Amino acid sequence: MGPHPAVAAIRLAVRRVLHDVLTDLTDTPADPRTAAGTRPLVLVACSGGADSMALASALAFEAPKLGIRAGGITVDHGLQAGSDLRAAEVVTRMTALRLDPVESVAVRVGRDGGPEAAARDARYGALDEAADRLGAAAVLLGHTRDDQAETVLLGLARGSGIRSLSGMAEVSGGPGRSHRYRRPFLQVDRQTARKACMVQSLAVWDDPHNIDPAYTRSRLRHEGLPALEKALGKGVVEALARTAQLSRDDADALDAWAAEAETGVRDADGRLECAKLYALPPAVRRRVLRRAVVAAGSPAGSLFARHIEEVDRLITGWRGQGAINLPGRVEAQRQGGRLVIRQG
Repeated sequence: MGPHPAVAAIRLAVRRVLHDVLTDLTDTPADPRTAAGTRPLVLVACSGGADSMALASALAFEAPKLGIRAGGITVDHGLQAGSDLRAAEVVTRMTALRLDPVESVAVRVGRDGGPEAAARDARYGALDEAADRLGAAAVLLGHTRDDQAETVLLGLARGSGIRSLSGMAEVSGGPGRSHRYRRPFLQVDRQTARKACMVQSLAVWDDPHNIDPAYTRSRLRHEGLPALEKALGKGVVEALARTAQLSRDDADALDAWAAEAETGVRDADGRLECAKLYALPPAVRRRVLRRAVVAAGSPAGSLFARHIEEVDRLITGWRGQGAINLPGRVEAQRQGGRLVIRQG
């Protein structure tokens, strides 16, 4: 008799991702710590919740069969009393699954961007540091299809364009580590992960922040999505997750077009020519402008659609207006038919 369907589903999702990791390793120069004779290491980011515990158990089961070492990292954000003890419990649970190495990393959460964004930045910083130090080939994250649906709705509410509707990518990472983070569960619903933990008798911890109405995502999870499903019927989560994938495909194609078009709208000195920018389709032009603003030093996370719309008006609605001030002390100004973007 095979495993419970929920367990089989999460194991299959992890197995597919691990195969992808091995394929990527054969296509890229090897880290000395994953060279011949050394098994590659894959880490799971585990909070102790149902999603990440299900992911940890699946990784522990599947990795040895593929010659992969499986380890785990839990991040102590220090935002709740006893968080260090909670992190120690998660370490114990991961160790019981025979993950090795297993670490707890404490972080200091700042205030930039609000509590949720600040905690996320601190968490990814800790995961990046641990992955670099341990020479991990990948870090698995337990985001589910439900998380993806919430992310799409949050992007829609911000009005930030098609890239925000793309939600979370199955594979992501920063410069030089674009394939670090893997999300095997984006096609798996939250209930399946919880069921997998229950049938395997895995203890889980439910973060009280996940039900705290002070947090936007919590309100969306417990009030917004249920209201949508009541009004529109079941299937809203699946539809939103499907929207994310379709939007990502479109956004990727437009980004590639913009990267190619950018070289054709600069003069011999590398300055952006307004007439050539005007001739581009709006979706492509705005991407070219965003790329230029980020390259000038504006933080991508602080740059919103309204900022790019203001810069775009220097091209499409030029009436002699002055410089546009942008995040990161960057300014955009039209001068002699050229768009000048620089830090002030």
